[in-house]
Amino acid sequence: MAAKTKTAPKKTKTVGIRPLGERLLVKRMEAETTSAGGIILPESAKEKPKEGKIIALGDGKLLENGERATWSVKKGDRVLFTSYGGTEVKFNGEEYLIMEERDILGVIEG
Repeated sequence: MAAKTKTAPKKTKTVGIRPLGERLLVKRMEAETTSAGGIILPESAKEKPKEGKIIALGDGKLLENGERATWSVKKGDRVLFTSYGGTEVKFNGEEYLIMEERDILGVIEG
């Protein structure tokens, strides 16, 4: 009879930034490099996407009764956010946004 071997659980890669309270960490999607007509866009003409992926969530909003509110989004969700939502941060050569849940306009499904 062959001996069963246990495999170590997969560790999820952490970014090194943990948002606090009702904030979340979002990785903005890459900007389009070509226009709808096929023209290659220079860096200065690219519009920053208002779409991203949630990387981490804080503990949630602290309610008056001392409990934490539940999130409407979860880690890994692709979301649309407001144009000026969040604060841009650069960490280990990567750019992220730290924003509040109210800056999220919707979750992209599928």
